[in-house]
Amino acid sequence: MRMVDLIEKKRNGQALTKEEIQFIIGKYTNDEIPDYQMSALLMAIFYEDMTDEEITNLTLAMANSGEMIDLSSIEGIKVDKHSTGGVGDTTTLILAPLVASVGAPVAKMSGRGLGYTGGTLDKLEAIPGFKVEISDEKFIEIVNKSQVAVIGQSGDLAPADKKLYALRDVTATVDSIPLIASSIMSKKIAAGANAIVLDVTTGDGAFMKSLEDAKRLAHTMVRIGDLANRQTMAVISDMSQPLGEAIGNSLEVVEAIETLKGKGPDDLVEMCYVLGSQMVVLAKKAETLEEARTQLKEALTSGKALEKFREMIINQGGDAEVIDHPEKILTAKYAVELPATTSGVVTKLVANEIGIAAMMLGAGRQTKEEAIDHAVGLKLHKKMGESVNKGESLVTIYSNTEDVEAVKELLYKNIKIGVSAKEPKLIHAIITE
Repeated sequence: MRMVDLIEKKRNGQALTKEEIQFIIGKYTNDEIPDYQMSALLMAIFYEDMTDEEITNLTLAMANSGEMIDLSSIEGIKVDKHSTGGVGDTTTLILAPLVASVGAPVAKMSGRGLGYTGGTLDKLEAIPGFKVEISDEKFIEIVNKSQVAVIGQSGDLAPADKKLYALRDVTATVDSIPLIASSIMSKKIAAGANAIVLDVTTGDGAFMKSLEDAKRLAHTMVRIGDLANRQTMAVISDMSQPLGEAIGNSLEVVEAIETLKGKGPDDLVEMCYVLGSQMVVLAKKAETLEEARTQLKEALTSGKALEKFREMIINQGGDAEVIDHPEKILTAKYAVELPATTSGVVTKLVANEIGIAAMMLGAGRQTKEEAIDHAVGLKLHKKMGESVNKGESLVTIYSNTEDVEAVKELLYKNIKIGVSAKEPKLIHAIITE
């Protein structure tokens, strides 16, 4: 088998076989295929697409290129959740204890974030003492005891994906649905979950800008999951404006705590109920989505979910006093208000640009080597469709530097005030096949 022949085959629009895909991934992971040949294949895939069978075979070959986590010693059906990303995406911090509090085991491996704010691990590390690096044995022990733990991904999880993603990033082949779907699902399958819930975001602050592309990606990943014997469901959710009100690591931890206390922003709470209901049904802790939602609401209003979060923090070495004393992590030196320059209704909050404003403060990273400032970020006081008076604060800017004029300028450019506006539809579709 020769790589040049396989490149030509895909360039001519033919489907690659399972054996051919395994050959490509195995040889490339072991540095036996050069980047220039793999780049040619990626571009051929970009233009010629792949069949569902090809994408599934690519996903499984990537998943099997490194460690396959075995969670079989954890009792029950393990359900993982993945979001394709956005601005102010705090859902995992809430969902993990919420879903665990109704008896569904959440054994989650998360990553660090590039872009607007940190990933789930960065947010959890804003809690003093919280450990995201623990042994597999300890991880399994904690989940069997408390139904929940969130830790860092193994360095050897889907190494083929790590190599391919770096190459896609510099060859203009990132936005290929077969390559996106196989990248996401290879890591989810390697992480050992029995079932997977996907939050596929669409809009200004999402990778998939159009609803049509988001739906195609969701259908593709659900089919991959099913073909790989993982029960999989997907939600298409809106990211035309930030989710919730907090953008920044410590701020998002506090927002998660407030949500678990029953005081969260309406859109964030609804998102957690929608995703959480799917997780509970897939874990077979409820027969229907309606029954699952009822269980989750009871757990939230009774305080069970908040106590599960406290337990999760303690189990992973963190200081659970942050639940009652959020000032322990809200430590930015400056809190600067952004007053509205006119009265009216908020008509637009450009999610990705607002995310960039948070990143300018130090809430996110552009390279893996950059440090994150957990304390900084933004707190939105108005969302789309809400009225505002001139002089009223639109946003509080939390910063560790006094000069935030560039951040203010960017925010003013991307928060529009007009006569009227509708709130965007939060959930566009639920995909089960």
